[in-house]
Amino acid sequence: MDVFTKFNRKNIQDRQVDTLIGLSKGVLADGTVNQAEAEFLMSWLVQNRQASENPIIINLLQKVSAMLEDGVLDKEESEELLGILRKVSGDSAEIGELAKTTSLPINEPLPEIEFEGASFLFTGTCAFGTRKQCHEATEALGGAIVKNVSKNLNYLVLGTYVTDSWAHETFGRKIEKAVEYRDNGAPIVILTEEHWAESGKLA
Repeated sequence: MDVFTKFNRKNIQDRQVDTLIGLSKGVLADGTVNQAEAEFLMSWLVQNRQASENPIIINLLQKVSAMLEDGVLDKEESEELLGILRKVSGDSAEIGELAKTTSLPINEPLPEIEFEGASFLFTGTCAFGTRKQCHEATEALGGAIVKNVSKNLNYLVLGTYVTDSWAHETFGRKIEKAVEYRDNGAPIVILTEEHWAESGKLA
């Protein structure tokens, strides 16, 4: 690759990030992200992904695509996307920070998962697929899906796109509650999506 091509590519990436920051601020103006805004954002990301290898564009596109794969931006996904766009508009470098971080309260060591008859709750955005697809894969292995964290929950699965700022995100409340129960003796296992997929031979 010659210097001119490298210079042009950097210029394109810089302009893309500037535009993305502007888009993010526009979406954030009313404090919410609705379905139409998420779909518009994904359309812009798809168009710009074709002209760039910018990791910020690639990463955000993966996240938004996962959220919209089932055609519906639910409340938790909307609030999670709102948090991501706040990071983009404030510090574009933060969007590159993915899930696997030492600050997540994962069980150490991670135990082998026993799916049959166990209860599961997913939180955050998953790389495996939509929430529905994760639920179906779990149920096919004999597990049961629950809607809330309780003392009887067996496994809390953290989606791959849970970031190290989890405590400030909407889904952080579920994690905090699970940690509290676990610390008080409840047999709750907090694990990564990757470990869930490997244990179920889904990876």
